[in-house]
Amino acid sequence: MPQKPRPLDDSQSMAHWFGVELRTWRELRGLSTTALGAKVHLSGSSIQRIEKAERPCNADLAASLDDALDARGALRRLWRRVEADADSQGRDADKLRSEALAEASNLAAPGTLEARTLAEVDGSDVERRSFLTGGAAVLGPIGVGALGHASLPKVIRNDDVEQVWMASTLLAQWDNQYGGAGLVRSASIGLYRWATSLLDVRCPGRLEPELFTAVGRLAIVMGASAFDAYEHDDARFYLGAGVKFAEHAGNWHLRASAMNWLARQAIWVGEPDDGLTHAENGLVRSDRLTPKEQAMLHNARARAHAKMRDIDAAVRAIGHSDEIFSHAAEGEDAPWMSYYDRAQHHGDTGHALFDLTILAGHSPAAAADRLKIAIEEHGDGYVRSRALSGTKLASLRMATGDPQEAVAVGHRALDEVGRLRSQRAVDDVQELRRIAASRSRNVGVADLRERIRTTVQA
Repeated sequence: MPQKPRPLDDSQSMAHWFGVELRTWRELRGLSTTALGAKVHLSGSSIQRIEKAERPCNADLAASLDDALDARGALRRLWRRVEADADSQGRDADKLRSEALAEASNLAAPGTLEARTLAEVDGSDVERRSFLTGGAAVLGPIGVGALGHASLPKVIRNDDVEQVWMASTLLAQWDNQYGGAGLVRSASIGLYRWATSLLDVRCPGRLEPELFTAVGRLAIVMGASAFDAYEHDDARFYLGAGVKFAEHAGNWHLRASAMNWLARQAIWVGEPDDGLTHAENGLVRSDRLTPKEQAMLHNARARAHAKMRDIDAAVRAIGHSDEIFSHAAEGEDAPWMSYYDRAQHHGDTGHALFDLTILAGHSPAAAADRLKIAIEEHGDGYVRSRALSGTKLASLRMATGDPQEAVAVGHRALDEVGRLRSQRAVDDVQELRRIAASRSRNVGVADLRERIRTTVQA
């Protein structure tokens, strides 16, 4: 039986009032959050967050919601009051946040979530530009030489935060479809320059967590793309920045995402013990994480244990992940967790079981079953994930005695690898070519190995 929606409090702010009115109109029209989201090109979880004043809205979106709900201008008019309230708070909140930013720039070791608030930070009002140009500047490998302030707003508004969200969403989509190198890496530079420059702009206190969360999400997307392109120093920098931004915003969900990517990268580059540390660090206060977030991090633990040939620990971690994932509910996760569905869960656990098979002699059946589910259920928005799982399944079949199936699966994976700019995908198909070497007298296998060679060189 579905749970009754949590009551909303319209007395906290004008944005909360808007959220209450939005829910009221939605329920009046008999629409679910998913149905309303489809009308305005948002997810159901995004509508839920707007209703709870947890996600930025803007004038255009308010107008679209008004039209979709036939609210006859009520939501438009109320949103003008929200903006007027934001402007008023902005004039009253002329206090720079350089001290907190200086703390966020200390990227030495992403760790326990900071519990301090802005009111608890001591120090003088120093321009935040000193943070951006310091030794551990948020801009990191990009640099600050091209930054200018002519087009920056005088005070942060909802629209500015929303633009950063849109940038990270677009980059993540490109990364999943085309890989982290090429266009994605080039486009991200300008977007990240803009986003980090907003940190030097006066911001109302109520928008501070949203701004840091949005910039942190963009940093994580950039870190994940750099990892896929094998720009590993850049990846560690941006992912570390993502952790610190999440901690400053008090956002445990975003922090879990960053720690997951740090874990995955460490495992990939041959440092599974560090990866295990990142994964377990991400699970600190797991009671604050959703089932999908917990399952994601337990999968990272499983992959770390598998690389270390610890069969029992890896299998236990997968079992724990499966159990937790079974309790996931629609609409409870942040937008960036939309990728983590049944296909992703089976792909991640299948990769861990693949390593157990290749490195420790574990039975290949469970790995094959999970990888097949991932291949079948990954949509076209996740070409890279589907290609990686396909390549792993081909390698698994090639290594365990079914070269004909391996050839068929391998060719399908190569159809997609050829569309990507992903060093991870390249490494995986090269691994398939090495595993296939012992069977190269088979004509089909020889053809597959030759196609891998030409695909990688293209």
